[in-house]
Amino acid sequence: MHHGMYSPRKMRVEPTLTLRKKVALAVVIWAAVLIPSVHALPLTLSAPTSVNTTDNSCYVDGLSERMNCGSISVPENHDLAEGKQIQIHYVVMPAIKNSGKSEALLAIAGGPGQSAIENAQGFNQMLTKVRQSHDVILIDQRGTGQSNPLQCIGDGFESPLAINESDFDTRVETQKCLDELDADVTQYDSLSALRDFEAVRQHLGYQKLHLYGVSYGTRMAQLYMRDYPEHVATVTLDGVVPMQQSVLAIGDAIARAFDLVIQDCSNNTLCHNQFPELAAELAQVDSELTHAAKISTIADPTTGEATQLTMTRSKFKGSLRMALYSPSVRALIPHAIHQASKGNFQPITGLYAMSMDGAGIAMGMHASVVCAEDWQRLTPQLRASTNNNYFGREMLKTFEQSCAVWNMPAVDSSFSQAIASDIPTLLLSGELDPATPPSWGEMAMEKLTNAKHFVAPYATHGVAYQSCGNNLIAELVEKGAVSDIDGECLNKDIRRNFYLNASTVEAIPSDTEQEQTALSEESSLSQETALSPKKP
Repeated sequence: MHHGMYSPRKMRVEPTLTLRKKVALAVVIWAAVLIPSVHALPLTLSAPTSVNTTDNSCYVDGLSERMNCGSISVPENHDLAEGKQIQIHYVVMPAIKNSGKSEALLAIAGGPGQSAIENAQGFNQMLTKVRQSHDVILIDQRGTGQSNPLQCIGDGFESPLAINESDFDTRVETQKCLDELDADVTQYDSLSALRDFEAVRQHLGYQKLHLYGVSYGTRMAQLYMRDYPEHVATVTLDGVVPMQQSVLAIGDAIARAFDLVIQDCSNNTLCHNQFPELAAELAQVDSELTHAAKISTIADPTTGEATQLTMTRSKFKGSLRMALYSPSVRALIPHAIHQASKGNFQPITGLYAMSMDGAGIAMGMHASVVCAEDWQRLTPQLRASTNNNYFGREMLKTFEQSCAVWNMPAVDSSFSQAIASDIPTLLLSGELDPATPPSWGEMAMEKLTNAKHFVAPYATHGVAYQSCGNNLIAELVEKGAVSDIDGECLNKDIRRNFYLNASTVEAIPSDTEQEQTALSEESSLSQETALSPKKP
């Protein structure tokens, strides 16, 4: 674990969690959402929390300019100020036009378990307009990135393509993971992290923050609104996880997103003509893999070398699920399903390769959050509804075993109450979102008296990354109000044309044009990764 300053050279975070351990802990991390916490009352930050500090300049992967970086030392247990200390690392992307403003924007990553700093390039691209006049702060939340990451280090692993996930005992592997960690995992909940965030704000000297949270980050932003409203200027919630909702309800959102991609293909002339039995083919492959895994030899999508593939139901459905998150990768799904129905799993393994790094999730932190803040509020009604679909059942089974080992204290019941606030708040939802559907945004609006909720009809998860939502955020930050913000630009069709085969893509016919048969020669990174093995 690294607790020192960032080196004034490009920071690289070496992967420490083996794929074997990722499979074993298997917290269906693709939830990419949620967080309540252990303390019921609003928190105040005592001055001693922010003790030893370090500041420096650094380069961040993907960005050519120098950033301001540093860390603060905080108690691992905020109730034991003199106990073990951990380092919370941050990066400040300075405003282009340095006007000496006392306000900055805090960009909060998702997961739970993703590093904000490792996603600096994406945040920078999305928040370019905000950066014209405001600094942007990235904080590696405790348990992620460089902030005492809760990762599990194994001694080696088989090829992930050959693994049969059913061979692993989740409870046993989770215990091994816990035993490896030098941390009190009960202190890596959201409210403990919230106190760290506020400590960084105090250390950097900003009077107020504009908050941008994506996915799980929206939960952290809502907590900030509740506990430190005097230090919050505006809030943007992108891919909204309402406080009232448990992450385990995500199964319904995933099922809805699968239905929408099948429906979109059916409603598109060329896609429907190419894949007229798509729903039946999906059901066919699912049924076959439910009965038994299929073993074959394929070209490894990352090396091009011949390798064994054990195609399981988990790999198949999990790969398709991850493809739903991105509009460009979503366009590959019909072709991948069709090929799988004919026994060709090469396209599916391409999709699988995209998610083999675990989406950058720190699995231990993920477990701390979900086991404390979601599993504990599993009601009989929610359990029954979650059992209605495959992903829900898998999450229930996994969390039941892993959370028994992680042994997190339950959140207070008041934690799940809707946030009541008059802070100017912009909520963004994607109609095609496979994790946080628009209905979740409406739920979060319950007691927000100064808010607007826009639904982008062609966006998936993370609206601001895919649309004009980034412009709306900049407008909110500049004006400090939502009253005049118009979301009409979100209606622009950003859908990626469906791939009809491994090398071509069809054009979606417009209302005024006849059916188009011309094939685009454009080749996206998603296509290259998902459909063609890379050469060594």
